[in-house]
Amino acid sequence: MYAIPLDDNGGELVPLEPWHAEEFLASIDRGRDVIGRFIPLPGKITDLESARAYLRSYMDKTATDTGRLYGIRVHGKLVGSVMIRLMDVEQGTAEIGCWLEPTATGRGLVTRAVRHVIDWAVEERGLHRVEWRASTANEPSIAVARRLGMTKEGVLRELFLHEGERHDIEVWSVLAPEWRAAKAAASA
Repeated sequence: MYAIPLDDNGGELVPLEPWHAEEFLASIDRGRDVIGRFIPLPGKITDLESARAYLRSYMDKTATDTGRLYGIRVHGKLVGSVMIRLMDVEQGTAEIGCWLEPTATGRGLVTRAVRHVIDWAVEERGLHRVEWRASTANEPSIAVARRLGMTKEGVLRELFLHEGERHDIEVWSVLAPEWRAAKAAASA
C-alpha cells in the first residue's frame, strides 16, 4: 500500500478500503460529536457493517471513476479522511470533502491532504473545476478553502438540513489554470 507523507511528524495520506472498517468506525467514534456538527457522516457510520458499507461505496466510486476516499493517518493511526464526494470526468468537475478528529486539528493535515487530492484531480484526471462546500458556521473548513487559494463563489442559503437546522452553505472552487498558476508561483 502506498502512503504520501503530509508532514515530518508522522502524518500521511493513504487509501481506505473496506477492510479498514474497524479503525474507520473507531476514528469516527473518537470524533463523533465534533465531526457531526456540520456533516451527517457520524449518523451514517454507527456500527461495523455501516462502516464497511460506506467504505465499499467509495470502492465502487473508485471503480466507476466517480469518487475517491483517502485516510489521514498520524503515526499509523487513522484520524480523518479526505474524499472526492462527486466526480464527473466527462464534465471535468469534482467536489471534495473531509473530516478530522479533534486531536489531529491545527497541524495543517487536511490542507496538505486536500492539496494532494486536488493536484491528482487536475494533473492526473484532467479535471477543470474542483469544488469545496462548507457550512458558513464551519470556520475551520472555510479556512482550508482559503489556504488552498480557492475562490468563494457564493452562499446557498438554507440549502442543507442537518439535525433539524438549516445551514447556509458556502461554495468555493479552484479551476485548473488557477491551480497550475498557483503551483508555478509557489515553486518560483
